[in-house]
Amino acid sequence: MSTRPEFPFTAVTGQANYKLALKLVVVDPGIGGVLVSGPRGTAKSTLARGLADIASRQNAFVNLPLGASEEMLIGTLDLQKALGDQEVVFSPGLLAKADQGVLYVDEINLLPDNLVDLLLDVAASGVNHIERDGVSHRHDSRFILLGTMNPDEGELRPQLQDRFGLAVAMDDNFDAADRVEIVRQREQFDHNPEAFCDQQQSTQQQLRQQLKQASGQLDQIECDDRMRMEIAQRCIAAGVDGLRADIVWARAAIAHAALRDNTAVEVTDLDAVEALVLSHRRHDQPRNESQPPAADNSGGEGGSTPDSATGHGDWGQMKSVSQDSATDSSFVLPDSPMKFEKFNHLRSALVARNRGER
Repeated sequence: MSTRPEFPFTAVTGQANYKLALKLVVVDPGIGGVLVSGPRGTAKSTLARGLADIASRQNAFVNLPLGASEEMLIGTLDLQKALGDQEVVFSPGLLAKADQGVLYVDEINLLPDNLVDLLLDVAASGVNHIERDGVSHRHDSRFILLGTMNPDEGELRPQLQDRFGLAVAMDDNFDAADRVEIVRQREQFDHNPEAFCDQQQSTQQQLRQQLKQASGQLDQIECDDRMRMEIAQRCIAAGVDGLRADIVWARAAIAHAALRDNTAVEVTDLDAVEALVLSHRRHDQPRNESQPPAADNSGGEGGSTPDSATGHGDWGQMKSVSQDSATDSSFVLPDSPMKFEKFNHLRSALVARNRGER
């Protein structure tokens, strides 16, 4: 029984940023995979599955279903063989099958936490380690991690989101001409998939050759200190955490220069990949090193009451009271019902805060 072909990568209309991100990680898998978010019907899965035909990797495409078990993901060990025959028999899981290939997770934001933890460990180390009752086995598992999600269905854990080198936010704002073209192509594919794919074969082959050639040229691409300084300054301006963005940006820019068959990274390469690198790392309010540190409201030296210019602090318009409840539990009661109510509110807040500090 023949397998129905996937919709060709090169036949997908639009989604230039998504296509670019996928091509970059094929050229340099070290970039760290692609996270794609967007509503249904925007070709997220279609392009992901079409990647297998242009990637030309050892193990092209492995799908991780949401309902997978841990054993299905990491593999299993035959303990009877290990104990009886002193032989470790390992049944490969999806992580073994995805080695040197693509591991695809649709609706990755809905993936159970236990599988997310396993993915994080293996994606970081490139090694899958499985152990049961003192019997262990380990194998390489280096793959392109490709995740798609609909943000309306839930957020992605920050730890996993940061693991993706590039991210793309898609929308469904197609103009009328694009919508007509998309429907026409889909009808042709559904009517005769083999004939439709044959029409795209030449274009697909050209893209495969371009990606293979670019991948082989990576070591020859120069990214000088001027370009690296530009990356660093833009990362600082975006307020990103850590240095992962700098590293990924440099690798993505080098891969982009290789796709252009250029010998050195230029500003145009930095510009082309900037949104892909920063979209999931940028902070709305970048840290400004020239600003003084935030006021210390703990009562130490140099501390000040927040919003002191307006007289509004953590306790509204009421003046803050300094009292150490750890050494003195007595309070002087106020002389009016209104003040008494405010006093009780303050006392409860102070007690709760002191408990938290302990």
